[in-house]
Amino acid sequence: MPAVFPFTAIVGQERMKSALVLNAISPQIGGVLIRGERGTAKSTAARALAALLPQIRVVSDCPFNCDPDRPELLCDACRDRLRSGETLPVSYRRTRFVDLPVSATEDRVVGTLDIERAIKLGERHFEPGVLAAANRGLLYVDEVNLLDDHVVDLLLDSAAMGINVVEREGISFQHPARFILVGTMNPEEGELRPQLLDRFALAVDIQGIADTAARVQILERRIQYEQDPEQFCKRWRDAEAALAERILAAQRLLPSVTFTQDELVLIARLTADMQVDGHRADIVILKAATAQAAFDGRTAIEPKDIFGAAELALPHRMRRKPFEDPSAQMSKLEQRLEEAQDNPDLYSLQPSGSGVSKKKPSP
Repeated sequence: MPAVFPFTAIVGQERMKSALVLNAISPQIGGVLIRGERGTAKSTAARALAALLPQIRVVSDCPFNCDPDRPELLCDACRDRLRSGETLPVSYRRTRFVDLPVSATEDRVVGTLDIERAIKLGERHFEPGVLAAANRGLLYVDEVNLLDDHVVDLLLDSAAMGINVVEREGISFQHPARFILVGTMNPEEGELRPQLLDRFALAVDIQGIADTAARVQILERRIQYEQDPEQFCKRWRDAEAALAERILAAQRLLPSVTFTQDELVLIARLTADMQVDGHRADIVILKAATAQAAFDGRTAIEPKDIFGAAELALPHRMRRKPFEDPSAQMSKLEQRLEEAQDNPDLYSLQPSGSGVSKKKPSP
């Protein structure tokens, strides 16, 4: 199997790469939807991100990749073993990349309970599904708009809750389901329903790069990779290692990142000004801004983090009039964000000079 094309070798598409990295730092953000025409490196970027992620410490013989250092996140089977006095064996594994096929059924996704075995033998036997394999890894869903809506809902529920519970005939089994959710789609093949679209935390619309020099660079790198994948990846090894280390450092720093009341007001006024329904966008912007601060090595978020997160969290949630061009919405959002950056007092809790405290709360 050839080496995966390096994440740092992907030309352009900075917004897409940023959304992926933020989710790698904080999977609790809730995933990213990448919309774009064919041949714009959507699946390449998802696979490359998974290859960047560090090894994880797991319970060796657990099919759910349970974290032995987080007892509260163990599956039912590992909990039963601990209660019986067993010491859980530990090993390290590469972060998994799990590809969900478009034809996947509900049972294939969530797993199944063997009811016959439970009735006859009194044993609870669970057959793991895709969510089990994806726990603590990256779950990639290509052509997510072609999946059954119910299956998409299950994926988004698990991504948000971090747990998968299967119940049949009064018998239940649960296991952790914390993963980086990456969905890709070509809008030409149909759109997602608005209710499902809103459930994706971040969304990025990408297009083919028009700049001639950049297109030549894409050609050169792709040809070099196809001719000798190992040698090509070797040339990018230092850049990949540096980014992987930066992501790991951000994951460790994330719990220490703080914010102020003024920054919460900035988020709330931005979403209200853009007439965004509900409050999911506010929460997503805060989580993404926190991850960005950690990625930059800071323990406090800044307005620029909020504006950057808003560019990823708001476009697919903005109200659109019938037949309105999505690019017009994006232009409106960019204009508002530029105004906010030029004059932050428009969105502050109090006018400038009011004496509002900027002190950061304790972590």
